[in-house]
Amino acid sequence: MLDMEFPIKKESENMPSVNHSYLCSQILRQLFIYPHIEVLPELTLDIDNGLTPDICVYPSENINPNFSRDINRLAVMPLLAIEIISNSQNIQTLLEKAERMNKAGIKAVWTIEPYTRSIFVSTERGESIVYNGEVESEGIKVDFKTIFSA
Repeated sequence: MLDMEFPIKKESENMPSVNHSYLCSQILRQLFIYPHIEVLPELTLDIDNGLTPDICVYPSENINPNFSRDINRLAVMPLLAIEIISNSQNIQTLLEKAERMNKAGIKAVWTIEPYTRSIFVSTERGESIVYNGEVESEGIKVDFKTIFSA
C-alpha cells in the first residue's frame, strides 16, 4: 500500500457568500438593460498587482473580445467598478481598494455593504453614502431599494 499525502484543499477566506452572489446577480439584471454598456464580472484590471472588482462597467465600444487571444489584465479602465462586501471582508480594505481604483482612472466605484444596506460611492471628488436607495454614476442607475427588499 502506498502511503501518500494528498494536499487538502482549504477554503479561501474571501469566498463569496450567498448574499454576495445574489447581490451581484440582481445588480447585473439592472445593468443589462443599458444597450450602450458592457457589464463584465470578475475582470482583472491592470492596477498594482492586478485588482479584480466584482463588476466592471464599460462603454460598449471599449470591449472587443478576441476569442483567439485573451487578455488577463485589462489596461483600459471601466467607467464604473462595483464591489460587494462579503461576510469575510473588511469595509476599510475595500474602501482603500476603491481609492486605488479612482486614482487609476475609474470615475466611480460603488462599494456595497449589505448588512446596513449602504452603498459607498467613491469618485475623484470624494465619497458619499446612499442608504437603501437609487445610485447613479455616469448615467448608469441601480435601484438598491428594489434589490434589498427581497
